[in-house]
Amino acid sequence: MPRNAFGVAFGAILAAGTALASFSALAAGEKIVVSFQNLSEPFVIAMNRALQAEAKRLDVNLSVVDAQSNSPKQSADLANAVVQGAKGVIVAPNDAKALAPAIDDLITEKIPVVTVDRRVEGTSKPVAHVGADNVAGGRTLASWVVKTFPDGARIVHLSGQPGSSSAIDRAKGFRDGIADAGPKYKLIADQTANWKRAEGLTVTEGILTANAGNPPDVIVASNDDMALGALEAVRSTSGGKAKTLVIGFDALPETLGKIRAGEMSATVEQSPSTQIRTALNTLVDHIRKGSELKSLALEPTLITKDNLDKADRIAEVK
Repeated sequence: MPRNAFGVAFGAILAAGTALASFSALAAGEKIVVSFQNLSEPFVIAMNRALQAEAKRLDVNLSVVDAQSNSPKQSADLANAVVQGAKGVIVAPNDAKALAPAIDDLITEKIPVVTVDRRVEGTSKPVAHVGADNVAGGRTLASWVVKTFPDGARIVHLSGQPGSSSAIDRAKGFRDGIADAGPKYKLIADQTANWKRAEGLTVTEGILTANAGNPPDVIVASNDDMALGALEAVRSTSGGKAKTLVIGFDALPETLGKIRAGEMSATVEQSPSTQIRTALNTLVDHIRKGSELKSLALEPTLITKDNLDKADRIAEVK
């Protein structure tokens, strides 16, 4: 779905939400549990901020829990949602498959569930999902590499946390896109840095050291935190004379600032605030009005110096 079409769809959901004011006071204040995979990640912090504002507007009783990148903890948190009397659950699964049994328990209890950002696999029934098309996002990164290096390139790829659906999908889209471009595009290293800046730094340092005589043309990271770590590694190993380009995914304000300054080349916008607001509105609409829970996909947008105004969080750039 094109970005503008997604915006129209989201606008329609918000417009419908305003009609909820006509409901009696007894219809409001439902308990909604939201389980994020890791509340320390900048992307999730931004998502949670938008969630809190939207929950206040919709008058729901929000309970946010942090899985801390731990699938057993997240499963226990979802079980506790039943004990809390949750009327609905939104979850960003730490692992695409590990959360299936816990979500099946919610389905058995007839508690509606929506996944956001990351999907879940292997559940007894399909679960509505709101999030970016991460395979398309990965292909967007590959297309940028091919366009930027028409004669071929030596590429480093930093993938996200193993088991995360977004990491799996972004990696698939990128690898498929590079493979389709032909043998002149070579992945000289393809490693995980687990979404973390510190690991992006150390993994990249090792790769650059191993390829000191013939450094990569570009480092493609599946999120901006890893990209920022990679950028630091490129600077420190090149003595300030880096020629290796760095691109990321998430359009964090820090990354946008570095793109504006010419220090990074590109990132991919996936609109965290739009994702979580849409997920919450979809769930509340289902609870209050019986509307069908439907999945909605957002087509990611490549952000470069030429279209920084298209980034959701450009206003936060210092």
